[in-house]
Amino acid sequence: MIKFGPMPADMREMSSDDIFLPRLKLLIIMVKAYLIGCPLGKYRKHAIIKNAHYVFYRAMQMNIEFQQSNNHILDGQSNVICTVDNSEWHLFHQRVQLLAVMAKSLAEECPTGKFRIMAINENLDEICKTLLIDFQLKDMNFLKVA
Repeated sequence: MIKFGPMPADMREMSSDDIFLPRLKLLIIMVKAYLIGCPLGKYRKHAIIKNAHYVFYRAMQMNIEFQQSNNHILDGQSNVICTVDNSEWHLFHQRVQLLAVMAKSLAEECPTGKFRIMAINENLDEICKTLLIDFQLKDMNFLKVA
């Protein structure tokens, strides 16, 4: 059989970090689509729940790994252990986990009021600022097919 593409020596195994950001971006798009009134069919609900579950646990795992590796860094010149200020990293992952919980509740058709919608929008805006995502869902008519 003929195989096209890079040689196996040039490739590496795909890691869960390679999948995290695309899944997070997909989750953001699906939640924003829901908030502007796009229908939430059976398959989109399943996709939201599946992605929310993955994103939640991967964000938690990434945060733990970062804290374990960067809590104490050895200063080579003075041999003093110093701590890294990782509040922004931690806050981002907490926001991602909150988004996953909110998305799952939307897919499971839990009641959403005015303040919950505002909280979801604020959380989405902060995550998008961190990821530097700037898109308009008004231009994405293909989301209305589910």
